[in-house]
Amino acid sequence: MRNQLLSIIFLSAITFCSQAQELEPEDFAGKIKALPEVLLLDVRTPQEFEKQHLSKAVNINWKEAGFENKVAGYDKTKPLMVYCLSGIRSKQAAEKLRAMGFTEVYELKGGIVKWNAAGLSGPSAGWTGISQQEYTSLTTSSQLVLVDFFAEWCGPCKKMEPYLNQFKTDLAGKVSIVQIDADKNKSIVADQKVDALPVFKLYKNNEVVWQYSGYISKKDMLKQLKKWM
Repeated sequence: MRNQLLSIIFLSAITFCSQAQELEPEDFAGKIKALPEVLLLDVRTPQEFEKQHLSKAVNINWKEAGFENKVAGYDKTKPLMVYCLSGIRSKQAAEKLRAMGFTEVYELKGGIVKWNAAGLSGPSAGWTGISQQEYTSLTTSSQLVLVDFFAEWCGPCKKMEPYLNQFKTDLAGKVSIVQIDADKNKSIVADQKVDALPVFKLYKNNEVVWQYSGYISKKDMLKQLKKWM
């Protein structure tokens, strides 16, 4: 009985530690300042890294072969902070890093998307992607407008793509579906406080009447659309 209790306490401690290592943007920023010599690892593609990255970050693409070999040379006893666009790739990378023996790994919850939404990206060098005026013109319509914030690499986004394309035909004249690539339209994503992917916003008379984050089935999506038709 005592051994079982100790095992439960040990597992609970591991779980708590793991949860504590996924940090909200403000806490992630604070940790960077508190650990000036920390290794800051950006696990996105070089193209994504070039468009925007956190200061002093090192880019090692999680999706590229050889990721494990590239990080193996770093000191596993020193703190390491990892991020991506929305937190999916960084979570996978962090799990691998811990399995490799890195003892202190922190993840940016929600990735760069949530970082920007929290206003932590600093002064903008310029607006990226569609403008606020263009976005407003897209959402201003006599019919319903469903805005889909997505990314090419997003698994749930790809899963829903076929039925969204079908809706464009089946619901033509009733619902206008606008798809916005988060990678190419960072400014409007931040402006709309989109901090996860996918995110859906349903507009009626230029007002948001429903919004949803994450995967949603074709049946449930259609139910929401019909509710507002």
